[in-house]
Amino acid sequence: MLPYQPAPFPLARPRRLRSSPWVRRLVAETTLTPADLIWPLIVHDGAEDRVPVASMPAVFRLSPKAAATAAVEARDLGIPMVALFPNVDGAIKDAVGTGATDPDGLIPDCIKAIKDAAPEIGVMTDVALDCYTDHGHDGVMEGDRIANDASLDRLAEQAFIHAHAGADVVAPSDMMDGRIQAVREALEANGFQETLILSYAAKFASAFYGPYRDAVGSSAMLKGDKKTYQMDYANSDEALKEVAMDLSEGADAVMVKPGMPYLDIVRRVAETFRVPTFAYQVSGEYSMMQASIANGWLDQDRAILETLHGFKRAGCAGVLTYFAPQAARLLG
Repeated sequence: MLPYQPAPFPLARPRRLRSSPWVRRLVAETTLTPADLIWPLIVHDGAEDRVPVASMPAVFRLSPKAAATAAVEARDLGIPMVALFPNVDGAIKDAVGTGATDPDGLIPDCIKAIKDAAPEIGVMTDVALDCYTDHGHDGVMEGDRIANDASLDRLAEQAFIHAHAGADVVAPSDMMDGRIQAVREALEANGFQETLILSYAAKFASAFYGPYRDAVGSSAMLKGDKKTYQMDYANSDEALKEVAMDLSEGADAVMVKPGMPYLDIVRRVAETFRVPTFAYQVSGEYSMMQASIANGWLDQDRAILETLHGFKRAGCAGVLTYFAPQAARLLG
């Protein structure tokens, strides 16, 4: 007969469910896969295929050809979608962002190149004028103010141009009031009823956009700031109002931007509306982590996966992240 001892204290030992890798995988509450990732690509109209972005280590401005190669890589890694953000020649920038609605412009060229190379990949495009304006703002200026209503037609036409070129998802990031309705009506009226709208519904005026603005060439152009149309980071209830408005106007999914400092907003949006809610691990978050990784202060692989699990745990359906290819390889 085996020796018997009275039951020890404590009886409840949660550590049993952490004791081995297999059991940790088995009981994990949050699952992250490559299918949860969207890879943002900075594209440019320059002569070189790949131009490094100084403020974003391991990120490059890509030609349409190089963007198509990246899309093939994304497909092979199991990443379902890439998102395009343009850096265009300053010579084509003007007060109303004329280049944003050029059917033969950079973004239509990139969409077509990607769809020829990897038709299985979803393509998302940024709908905003800041990359095409000589003042660096997301809409049309009247004097020193953004003209909300005058911007709507420009944004709607830009979304139409992208859909016509083959974009699967248009993503208005401008934060003009009423732009989702304007974009939805333009898509419906022109035969693009199936094009998805992923709205940057809760986009905050943030210090974390600096490296991105460098990457797309808008930082030097920007006059003033964007606090009159991007949200005040002190507010939370206002984000729910913005999301509700965009959903009522025809958005299919919504975005919270930036990411890590705003996971409380992600949670509130996901639980309140029960719609696909995305977040953007923006350039400042990426560059901050890369600097720490380069200095040996963070373990790269662990930091990437931990932060992305945090997004999922908060309620994200998916995450835009410049770490997408690295994360997908880690996830296998």
